[in-house]
Amino acid sequence: MNSCKNWEAELAELLDDDKFHDECGVVGISSPGASNIAKDVYFGLHSLQHRGQESAGIASNMFGNINYYKDMGLVQEVFNDDIMKTLPGDICIGHVRYSTAGESHVTNAQPLVVYSKMGSLALAHNGTLVNAQILRDEMQDDGYIFQTSIDTEIIAALIAKHLRENTVEEAVSKACNTVKGAFALVITTGEKLIGVRDPNGIRPLCLGKTASGYILSSESCVFPLQGATYVRDIKPGEMVVIENNEITSIMYNENAPRKVCSFEYVYFARTDSHMEDKSIYMTRREAGRILARNDDVEADLVIAVPDSGTVAAIGYAEESGIPFGEGLVKNRYVGRTFIQPTQEMRELSVKMKLNVLEENIRGKRVVVIDDSIVRGTTSGKIVKMLKEGGAAEVHMRISSPPVTHSCYMGIDTPDKKNLMAANMTIDEMCSHIGADSLAFLPVEGLHECIGLGDEICTACFTGDYPVELFDIEYQEHRKDRTFIGEYD
Repeated sequence: MNSCKNWEAELAELLDDDKFHDECGVVGISSPGASNIAKDVYFGLHSLQHRGQESAGIASNMFGNINYYKDMGLVQEVFNDDIMKTLPGDICIGHVRYSTAGESHVTNAQPLVVYSKMGSLALAHNGTLVNAQILRDEMQDDGYIFQTSIDTEIIAALIAKHLRENTVEEAVSKACNTVKGAFALVITTGEKLIGVRDPNGIRPLCLGKTASGYILSSESCVFPLQGATYVRDIKPGEMVVIENNEITSIMYNENAPRKVCSFEYVYFARTDSHMEDKSIYMTRREAGRILARNDDVEADLVIAVPDSGTVAAIGYAEESGIPFGEGLVKNRYVGRTFIQPTQEMRELSVKMKLNVLEENIRGKRVVVIDDSIVRGTTSGKIVKMLKEGGAAEVHMRISSPPVTHSCYMGIDTPDKKNLMAANMTIDEMCSHIGADSLAFLPVEGLHECIGLGDEICTACFTGDYPVELFDIEYQEHRKDRTFIGEYD
């Protein structure tokens, strides 16, 4: 069985080799007087499934008593009617996960539930801490025994520690001012639902109003299914406390500049979501338009790498006047397999996910729009497939700047040595993937299409990180135990 799971993991990597992996998604709903809102969280997690496919979990709160269930797999694989009946409550939080910190194992699935003398608390976290190892070592030195390898447990432990002498709001504030990095949290304890966003606002979190209460979510695409209306994004450094249908806003940290993750707009967020009052769809279409305005390629057809490149391709076609059409067809039902990834499987890996529509591209000069190039492996296979399918020329256009740095802010990215753009010029990349030409959206174009000025994080494109990477420096000096004191 273990070998089968290894095959699955390897095949999954093959099928999604050239993409950043989604981080996580969180949902929290408060509906006073309801008997079971776990089903609403279930459907909310369905809407966020694109943000994490490794595990799913729901924790429900009934009069301060927390029940939970979590397991590996997609939302519809983890939950059934019998399980949902074990999750009564009028406050409920949920989580879908892709592991950016901590092993892919059910032990690390969320929400995380902790029990203390001050009561039960459930917490779900999207993001990554950049001082997790420092804090973990300090807490272990003080005798704390960790049950998981996720940085979420560090946050939960800090909250539980501060609850001894503080209100829950004070405890959460103290914990969130101790940890560093990117995080969006939904928490339930007592009769409260709490949402928290990191001081830079790197990871998204928004607030909606339902007929009977309120909802917190990583993305606004959750709201229509719940019959909810969008209220606003949670502010960077803000904590919102929802109790008895009343909302209290607490600014626990107002000292950091806003740095919203730009890759949410490029790739991660669903196209029907809004973030910071910006339409994801319109942002991606404008990125395609900017690509076209800076391009002079002569071509017959614009196609997209589905689905993430589709909207930018539409924008590119509109601006350039080159017709938009289908050239690649996506198999949306590539799921688990127990077939070993032999060399033959490796050669077929992209074809399992994408097929060429030969009738539409044969003899044509084709512009292919994709959202990013990470390792370059899949891009090369796509170019090869298109040319074997009869395309006369293949011009790759990328609706984001070259990815030159790893992300430490909640997105799973390869080491810099495995990032194509960090090790090759654009001309070398073009030659490597076999394209006739290759061009990227410039960083200035990214700022233009998002429209938030310098309030976006572009670290994966520029290396300009919004927070100091404490753990990386710490690892380099780990033998010097006095080094820890610098972060006290």
